Amino acid sequence: MDDTMQLTPEFLAIAACPACHAKFAVDYDAKELVCTNEACGLAYPVRDNIPVLLIDQARSTQ
Repeated sequence: MDDTMQLTPEFLAIAACPACHAKFAVDYDAKELVCTNEACGLAYPVRDNIPVLLIDQARSTQ
């Protein structure tokens, strides 16, 4: 089974952090979408290729 994240460029072009609305960077190793706003610093998990964009499920990278 291929466990590589499969996120489309179209999704990544429109996806934004629910907390601050900044764009995401993709961390393929950690399987997370990481907010690019350093003041926010939340990382959202991607489970079964589905981004979990819930603030209470995010972890702080700070």
